[in-house]
Amino acid sequence: MKNIIIISIFKKVIKAIYSIILTLFNKTFFRMKTPSFGEGLGVRLLLISSLILCWACGSKPTTEQVSEAKNTEENTVTLTAAQRKNTEIVTGSLERKNISSIIKLNGKIDVPPQNMVSVSMPLGGYLKSSKLLPGMFVRKGEIIATMEDQQYIQLQQDYLINQSKLFFVEKEYQRQKELNQSQASSDKVFQQAESEYRMLKINLSALAEKLKLININPKTLTEGNLSKSVHIYSAINGFVSKVNVNIGKYVNPSDILFELVNPTDIHLNLSVFEKDLNKLSIGQKVIAYTNNQPNKKHQCEIILISKDLSPEHIADVHCHFENYDKNLLPGMYMNAEIEVKNNSALTLPEDAVVNFEGKDFIFIEDKTNQFSIIEVKVGNKEGGFIEILNGEAFTNKSIVTKGAYTLLMKMKNMTEEE
Repeated sequence: MKNIIIISIFKKVIKAIYSIILTLFNKTFFRMKTPSFGEGLGVRLLLISSLILCWACGSKPTTEQVSEAKNTEENTVTLTAAQRKNTEIVTGSLERKNISSIIKLNGKIDVPPQNMVSVSMPLGGYLKSSKLLPGMFVRKGEIIATMEDQQYIQLQQDYLINQSKLFFVEKEYQRQKELNQSQASSDKVFQQAESEYRMLKINLSALAEKLKLININPKTLTEGNLSKSVHIYSAINGFVSKVNVNIGKYVNPSDILFELVNPTDIHLNLSVFEKDLNKLSIGQKVIAYTNNQPNKKHQCEIILISKDLSPEHIADVHCHFENYDKNLLPGMYMNAEIEVKNNSALTLPEDAVVNFEGKDFIFIEDKTNQFSIIEVKVGNKEGGFIEILNGEAFTNKSIVTKGAYTLLMKMKNMTEEE
């Protein structure tokens, strides 16, 4: 409309210029008795140029008006009263509702440190026997392997010898103590006896702790039950996740023989970007699911939010599963959705928005049975309604809430026919 007004004004200006040129031409023509060929030709050329310019300006807006009219027709659908009735089109307006936004995250199932055990032999040795296989269940206190080495015998021997020595040294220490108190022996002799007694006690205590490392009870050890073999016991109830040794292999103290895991207390470790951290809180509910079973939802709860960010500005958020599922295994990847606080937004029923060529559109009824298609920006969905991010521009419009897809198909068919 604005372009048509400008063109109309421009035409009036051109006509005025034409009138002035024509007046000058007439005056010049009648004043000159015998105009020269050059003068007459110049005036005629000026007149012809002005006429051509006026014709061009007069014809241009017609083309632009046709183009605008064509674009308007392509974005408009007009129905007859019968068509309107058959399509059952319903119109309405934008509604303000509270829409919850959903944060979608990825993570991995993890196990707390106390529920994962790496089994090793502190003093090294040869693996004599073990029946463990990955996936086997073991109970706490169950024998899972037997080790063998001559140093085990030497350790037991040293303990018993020191225990025997300590018995004699302790008697001597008590005797020297009594003599010293009665001043029957010198302080030096008593101090030597005391020093030897304390050294043997320290040595015996150290040997006892070493025996405990290889699961030998020093209190029950005697010269009659020395053994070259020692047992390894399971520290938890759980499953064998790894077996790293075979029978007859020598293992060093730093080698890991087996790995055990108790999956009953697994948790979900989610990776959350820095911008979303302020939306989360302890106790917030989480819905998690695997790629293989997206329809099977697992309820979780946030129990810990890390205060440390990675170089990629990502933090770990730990979630606890409300119900244990034996099919969920440590290391398994999962998707998660977290519903954050409600936000007031302008919404439409989901059926009011149609997607075409990757864009979202709605239909507005301009006048009775005439509808225009308008592109919109959509946000979150909840309860059959969808957020319209640029909805402020359509607050007073009559919007098609049912039958939008039918109008889109009719518009598409009209375009193909043309």
